[in-house]
Amino acid sequence: MSAVSVTSAPARAGRLRLNALWLAVPGVLFLAVFFVWPVAQLLGLSVVDPDNGAFTASSYQRIAATDVYLRVLGITFRIAGWTALWSLLIGYPLAYWLARLPDMFRGRMLLFVMVPFWTSYLVKTFAWMLILGRSGVINSLLTGAHVVDQPLSLINNQFGVMVGMVHAMVPLAVMTMLPVMADIDRRLVQAAQTLGAAPARAFWLVYFKLSLPGVAAAGLLVFISSLGFFIVPAFLGGRQETMLAQLIITQVQELLNWSFAGALSAMMLLAALVSCVVYDRIFGLSTIAGGSGQVGTGRIRDLGLAILSLIATGVGRLAEVTRALLGKRLCALLLPGFCWLVIAFLVLPTLLVIPLAFTSSQFLEFPPPGYGLSWFRTYFESPLWIQATIRSFAVAFVTAFAATAIGGFAALALANSRTRWAGLIFAFFLAPMIVPRIVIAVGLFYLFARLGLIATDLGLVIGHTVLAIPFTLVTIAAVLKTYDQRLDQAAATLGANRVRTLTGVTIPLVKGGLVAAFLFAFITSFDELTIAIFVSGGLKTTLPKQMWDDMILQLNPTLAAVSVVVFIVVTAMLLVAERFRSSSRLD
Repeated sequence: MSAVSVTSAPARAGRLRLNALWLAVPGVLFLAVFFVWPVAQLLGLSVVDPDNGAFTASSYQRIAATDVYLRVLGITFRIAGWTALWSLLIGYPLAYWLARLPDMFRGRMLLFVMVPFWTSYLVKTFAWMLILGRSGVINSLLTGAHVVDQPLSLINNQFGVMVGMVHAMVPLAVMTMLPVMADIDRRLVQAAQTLGAAPARAFWLVYFKLSLPGVAAAGLLVFISSLGFFIVPAFLGGRQETMLAQLIITQVQELLNWSFAGALSAMMLLAALVSCVVYDRIFGLSTIAGGSGQVGTGRIRDLGLAILSLIATGVGRLAEVTRALLGKRLCALLLPGFCWLVIAFLVLPTLLVIPLAFTSSQFLEFPPPGYGLSWFRTYFESPLWIQATIRSFAVAFVTAFAATAIGGFAALALANSRTRWAGLIFAFFLAPMIVPRIVIAVGLFYLFARLGLIATDLGLVIGHTVLAIPFTLVTIAAVLKTYDQRLDQAAATLGANRVRTLTGVTIPLVKGGLVAAFLFAFITSFDELTIAIFVSGGLKTTLPKQMWDDMILQLNPTLAAVSVVVFIVVTAMLLVAERFRSSSRLD
């Protein structure tokens, strides 16, 4: 009898691994219906004549023949490119500094990056409007100190857009680069120096080379996210900074030109896919989630090494001059000093909104002439704001539950599978993070209009779940990397079926990661605006959508009070999520 049990144990474990991919089927079907199909339909509309349904390329011909649209395409790619570049230049030193800190201290310092990362784009943009406006904080300080006679033009131009975009994207760059940098063995750099390499040369040819997959992944995600951005250019830019997403919104909401909106979406999606293909060929898409990658091959590798060698030589000479001028002690303070300045750049704008929320004035002015709770009272006594807040909480809760279940089963399937399909399934679940949100939102709007899901809570939940699944998958997959699969095999050996093993062994041991994934999905839904603009239909408005509507009409202190409420909710959720995720790692 024991012999039978012993021989059947590997068979059970083998069946568990063989059938593990079935756990990903619900997620695959969900994304196929509410992600792939809507996006495919939208792209199909771009080559269909709305009058007779015949095939046509008129929308693409219109783009190619009209200078305005070509100029907007150029503006979009230029702003996205500059945003990616500046985010990497500012974020890399911060990620490098964080990676060198002890684990416990790093977790605490990382909150200064994660809080701005998860804070609503609307709140951050609203903060910069208050800071950079003609009567904003900077101009008030400069004119009050008689440094300038006239307010500086810091908003409604490219400078304002770049400040807002870089501020929004630096946390994403840091969060993407940090896992790769944290896994680099620092003794490799020390070994290179021991063999005679100068510190700068050892850094560039050893450490930086090993961190390149993370750098490239950060650049890719920032570039793609920036392509579909519309919040910052809408409020901080002018006509010369109009981006592609703004045109798509206009074509759908004002002109109902689905064919042309589909063509514009196809151009944006093509740029994102080309970027992903190039990245995958060089590094592999798995590095986006913190995996290791190979930095090029053949001529690309040789060219990269030659460029790094030139950079190392130039930086090495610059470092020698700097050390001679400032001394070793001051030079050692340059990196921490720069990083604290970046942290201040990320954190302070949102914090400046807090005193404005308590102003006694009828207008937004800094410093406030007096303080009171009148604007919080206006918020809590407004049925419109309270209904939007309750709806955001309800939709976020259901979204978090659905996304955690789908992402959790998918992560478990990938963790227990060794087939060649695992990489493809992982990339498929990651796709909603890569495809610009505006494309997903417009595709869902077209689908939901025919299904009767516009202006419904169910439509919001479905759309938000599509966007939240990648975050839950990555979060739970990171926890399962350290999970001992032999525990499941032991349960199978003792006669437990798959359901009992899952509920009695796996879930209790990874519950910290599940709670963290739930809270991250909650934050994703609670702060989401793009889907809400199209799906809410103006009736089932959410808190971000109501903020968007009010910001378009007029800035007022009520928005500052609402921003503080959103900031408190997101920060509290984030702190709890990080605590659960840290506890799951310790377990």
